[in-house]
Amino acid sequence: MILHKVKVCPSNIKLPKQKQLAWKIAEIASDSAKLNNKSIEMAINRIIDNSSVAIASLNRKSVLSSREMALAHPKKNGATLFGVSSKLKFDCEWAAWSNNTAVRDLDFHDTFLAADYSHPGDNIPPLLAVAQQKNRSGLDLLRGIITAYEVQVSLVKGICLHKHKVDHIAHLGPSVVAGVGSMLKLNTETIYQAIQQALHTTISTRQSRKGEISSWKAYAPAHAGKLAIEAVDRVMRGEGAPSPIYEGEDSVIARILDGKKALYKIPLPKKNEEKKAILETYTKEYSAEYQAQALIDIAKKIKKKINNLNQIKKIDIYTSHHTHNVIGTGANDPQKMDPNSSRETLDHSIMYIFAVALEDGKWHHVKSYTKSRAKRKSTIKIWRSIKTHEDKKWTKKYHDPNPKKKSFGAKTIVTLKNGKKIIESLNKADAHPYGARPFKRNNYINKFLILTKNIISRKESDKFLNNVQKIKKLKSGQLFKLNIEVRKSYLKRNKKKGIF
Repeated sequence: MILHKVKVCPSNIKLPKQKQLAWKIAEIASDSAKLNNKSIEMAINRIIDNSSVAIASLNRKSVLSSREMALAHPKKNGATLFGVSSKLKFDCEWAAWSNNTAVRDLDFHDTFLAADYSHPGDNIPPLLAVAQQKNRSGLDLLRGIITAYEVQVSLVKGICLHKHKVDHIAHLGPSVVAGVGSMLKLNTETIYQAIQQALHTTISTRQSRKGEISSWKAYAPAHAGKLAIEAVDRVMRGEGAPSPIYEGEDSVIARILDGKKALYKIPLPKKNEEKKAILETYTKEYSAEYQAQALIDIAKKIKKKINNLNQIKKIDIYTSHHTHNVIGTGANDPQKMDPNSSRETLDHSIMYIFAVALEDGKWHHVKSYTKSRAKRKSTIKIWRSIKTHEDKKWTKKYHDPNPKKKSFGAKTIVTLKNGKKIIESLNKADAHPYGARPFKRNNYINKFLILTKNIISRKESDKFLNNVQKIKKLKSGQLFKLNIEVRKSYLKRNKKKGIF
């Protein structure tokens, strides 16, 4: 790995493009690195994971709307839509839009946390859509996915967007471009220009994850992926981009991030070095914000130690700065304590999540978020007894550069009315790669079977699982085999008319 130093360069000193971050990213996207076998297997896991949550969300409101928009853009030799017959094809940017919304809606796929947040699996739908439309092979798609993960993980390690209330999809635009460029075997110059366009067009604020969180949270990565595809298309036609996009005097770092005196350090593999960053990422066992995963495990363990939950006086959760301020009471969002809040808000409320997991001793992607569940009096009582606190020890562990030591957990103290305290700590979720029971291929397949039960036929399930696990053998024009169809009558429609 090489640690690239990135800082603002005045306009009167022309920064050679070979020294720009966008060029460095483009170089590794256009190299001829050998594909790492473990990275290939993990990429297959993540395709399975994405498909699981996408099928489970097919009839959710945001997914209905995104699908209607895509259905209005048919293309004879285009890409497929989750749930829809594979005989029907659509413009790849609209297929990416709809499929990525389906993947993201339940907040139930993979994550990587470092200086910033990310869901690297958001790279897969736009890459698959372009791969289908451009008749790429399974190996081409795998190369694109592994490259996209490498770039996103590197950016998330080196640049904090959240500090400036910039949404994390700003790292997704460049990573999607890098993946598409790698998959299509584009040259360094083309990828470089498209990365700059994609970053320039995907800057947005974190209001989408603050206060009353709306369905835009599901659309945001789909929007970034769609814009990235369009950026590549424009540049392939000979267009350029604002440059240098990171280091420019009036560009992203100077005007939106840490300013003209900023210095960022971005780790990237050497040219032609195997890309393994996907192995550092982790999926979710539960459909909730990743920093809640370990706390759900804690709640399940504590439930076994308390006979009567009515005896709880208060619950204190000591955790990292990020967890406390994003999904804890440190966020100062009254909506996180409101039973009438949206599902999107509740899955970003550790107080709600912990209360439900403690009462039920389990977590369900639908049942744990219903209105009746959120309004249960006993739940509200526990919910409102919870307070989170930043503990500098947990913040330090959260930012540990060693993946084996990096922690997204907490220490929880439940105080009973008789004064007894029940204390439980957990550094990592049990399903984390370095947790008590890391997710393996069989866990991904089991998650797929659970989430798609009663939605797709056993024949369709077996067909997909067989095809995805032999993806390396899929030839040009065969990637439509990764689509999953459901019976037409199952798919609901949004009958409201839009522009398309």
